[in-house]
Amino acid sequence: MTIILIFFLAHWFLSLFFQTFFLHRYASHKMFKMNFFWERFFYMGTFLAQGASFLNPRAYAIMHRMHHAYSDTEKDPHSPHFIKDVWGLMIQTKNIYFNYLKHKTEPEPQFRDRYPTWPIIDRIGDLWFTRICFIGLYIAFYILFAPHWLFFLLLPLHFLMGPLHGAIVNWCGHKYGYSNFDNHDHSRNTLPIDFLMLGELFQNNHHKKPNDVNFAQKWWEIDPSYPVIKVLHWMRVIKLRKD
Repeated sequence: MTIILIFFLAHWFLSLFFQTFFLHRYASHKMFKMNFFWERFFYMGTFLAQGASFLNPRAYAIMHRMHHAYSDTEKDPHSPHFIKDVWGLMIQTKNIYFNYLKHKTEPEPQFRDRYPTWPIIDRIGDLWFTRICFIGLYIAFYILFAPHWLFFLLLPLHFLMGPLHGAIVNWCGHKYGYSNFDNHDHSRNTLPIDFLMLGELFQNNHHKKPNDVNFAQKWWEIDPSYPVIKVLHWMRVIKLRKD
């Protein structure tokens, strides 16, 4: 049981860290700079950590920039206020995401460029063969170590880890919690100490200051990703923006 829980939590938080650090704060907002080596390192880390649910950084960045520009309006790609349930939110987000991933739709000019790309990893990560291989690895791990069949109920969460994190943030972060700022939308801070989502549920703060790398704004709020990012800056792995 212990090894299964460790595996689940490791997958949850590693996938979430690469999503908030690389896809969100770097690819979408360019809150910091990194050289070519480290960009490739974190790109590969995102691919491995998200595995079966790898999210393309270009498509992610385009959608997230749209989300900020049109927050909680009908043009927002994932506002919970125009969709009846979380599943519908995930389906709508998936459809828009794939339109950008497959270049079926071109983004508006203000949402283009300045996002990392790695064509070979993008192609490999989007293959059904690749996703099925990751799914097979997750299943094999549970077959080897799960002490009871009930633990297999966790497997769908592994399969959809990336989209699941996005759905939690976009649904809860725009419906539940408190507001520090009037952003003219429905953004909320769901958790004052956001260990569950590594700071991503400070949506109200983030929409007020979208380029601030620290999503916590009050003294009693804690963004767990921020100290890690500061350490990476201190180690010169990244260079934080000066705004």
